[in-house]
Amino acid sequence: MTQVKEMQRLIRAVRGQLQAELTLGARWLPLGRVSLAGAARPASGGRAAAPSAPAGSAARKPAVQAGAGRAPAARPAAAEIPVPHVRTSDPRVLEKQRRLEAIAQQVRQCTKCPLHQTRTNPVPGEGNPEALIVFVGEAPGADEDAQGRPFVGRAGKLLTQIIEAMGLRREDVYIANVLKSRPPNNREPSALEMAACIGYLYEQIEIIAPKMIVALGACAARALLNTPAAIGQLRGRFHELRTQPLGPALKVRATYHPAYLLRSYLPENRRRVWEDMQAVLRELGLPVPPRRKQEP
Repeated sequence: MTQVKEMQRLIRAVRGQLQAELTLGARWLPLGRVSLAGAARPASGGRAAAPSAPAGSAARKPAVQAGAGRAPAARPAAAEIPVPHVRTSDPRVLEKQRRLEAIAQQVRQCTKCPLHQTRTNPVPGEGNPEALIVFVGEAPGADEDAQGRPFVGRAGKLLTQIIEAMGLRREDVYIANVLKSRPPNNREPSALEMAACIGYLYEQIEIIAPKMIVALGACAARALLNTPAAIGQLRGRFHELRTQPLGPALKVRATYHPAYLLRSYLPENRRRVWEDMQAVLRELGLPVPPRRKQEP
C-alpha cells in the first residue's frame, strides 16, 4: 500500500510539472497515459495506438520498413477534388502565403520522427491564408500520402460536402492535419510523433489567425486541447486553444471525423455533425443554410 501511495504521489508531481511546462510555453505535452514505446494511450474513451488498422477501416498495404527498397507508390488518377487557389494582389495575404509555403518546405524536409522514412509525400495542408475556419484532422491516409494533399480520399469528399453544406467552399477554409506524414497502416499517431509535428500546425494557425478551429475526430481534438477525453465528451460545445501562453484564445469545436461518418453513416451521427457546423456558423455570425436531404 505504501508503494502504491508513493507511486500516486510521484504521478501527481510529474503531472503538475507537465502542466507547469505548458503554462511556461511548451508547445504540446502528452497528458494522457503514454506507453514505454511512446504511443499515446487515452485515459478513457479512446483507442490505444497499434500497428494494425483501426476497427472498421479499410485494410491497407503495410508500409515498407525503413531502409528497405520499395517500388514507387501507385498514384491515383487526377484528383477529383480541385486544388484551392486564392488569387490576390494584397501584399498582406501574399506574405501569409509566402510564410505558409515556407512551413510547407520545412515539412517536406522534416526528419524529426521516423515517419519520413515510410511516407510517399508529406501533407503540409492547403487552403485560404485568410480563412475564418481551419479544419484539423488526425493524419494523412493513403490517398493523401499519394497526392501530398489533405482530405482527398472518400473522407475528403465527405468533408467537402460538409463545407459546401455550410455555404462555403474548400478555397474559403484551410485544411490540415496534426501529423504531416502518414503513419504506417493508418495506425493512430503516437504521442512522440504528435509532439514532433504539432508545432508546424501551431505555426500555420498563428499565420492564418482564424476565428474558429474545427477538430475532426478524437485524436485531433485530444491533441489540440491537450486532453485524454473522448470525442463524445468534447463535442457539442466550444473550447479554447492558445498556441502561445499569452497569445489570443482561439475557439475550437470538436466533431466526428468524416471517416467515422462513412463507417457509421447513421442519421443521429450526421445530425450531430450538422449541429456542430451550425453552431460554428452562428458563432462566426455567418448564415446557416437550410439542410437538404443529401447533405451530411
